[in-house]
Amino acid sequence: MRDDREKLQDTLEAIERIDRYAVQGRQAFEQDELIQTWFTQNLQIIGEASRSLGSAIREQHPEVP
Repeated sequence: MRDDREKLQDTLEAIERIDRYAVQGRQAFEQDELIQTWFTQNLQIIGEASRSLGSAIREQHPEVP
């Protein structure tokens, strides 16, 4: 099972991947299905990693929803 550090690293990497394509702008996103899929996949990674974080880390950082 992956620990919280690995899950947070997954989140950071997914954010970096999204950033690489976000600079192309909204029009590129709307016109390119591959970019849309790329964003969706990485948002899912962020959601899954965030949802599975342990209660200890959630308690340490109550300011993060």
